[in-house]
Amino acid sequence: MLLSKRKLKIETERLTLRPPTHSDFRAWAALRRDSCEFLTRWEPAWSSDHLTRKAFTNRVYWAQRSVSSGSALPLFLIRRADETLVGAITLDNIRRGPAQAGTLGYWVGEPFARHGFMREAAVAVVHHAFTRLDLSRIEAACLPENKASRGLLEATGFKYEGVAQSYLQIDGRWRTHVLYAALRSDRRGRTEAG
Repeated sequence: MLLSKRKLKIETERLTLRPPTHSDFRAWAALRRDSCEFLTRWEPAWSSDHLTRKAFTNRVYWAQRSVSSGSALPLFLIRRADETLVGAITLDNIRRGPAQAGTLGYWVGEPFARHGFMREAAVAVVHHAFTRLDLSRIEAACLPENKASRGLLEATGFKYEGVAQSYLQIDGRWRTHVLYAALRSDRRGRTEAG
């Protein structure tokens, strides 16, 4: 893992995780557009300008500010074999002080789902958060019926903690989510999802 004030990069077996750059626009827009039906049932409703260059430019500037301020770690998953964008993972809402926590969110393009890329990325980001950022708790939430996301979280050491009613607007409706967390020093044992 490489980290400096100017450049953040996390390497895994098959991926380079790094913040988005302006030159990623075409690959990002194409992957999001081609995976629209696959993604929108799990995500907040896309704005009318979601896939525009201007919206992406704003996303890149937000990523740069977030990394600089330490408030978030937005990363693209780049497959090293061919430099292909496969998805994104963000450690957001980083809270310091007594909390030392953050919230994990992620998406993968449809052609790259079920290939283990997100599992590889999640393990690396959680490790980075605990060892480099000195966080103590990483939280994540997903829709109860999202079996792939729940499986990913459980396979990467997250444990079920409960349910949050009307947690986020997904695809235009307030939706209940199941809550998971990974702890740096986890002594909880196995927990069962309800």
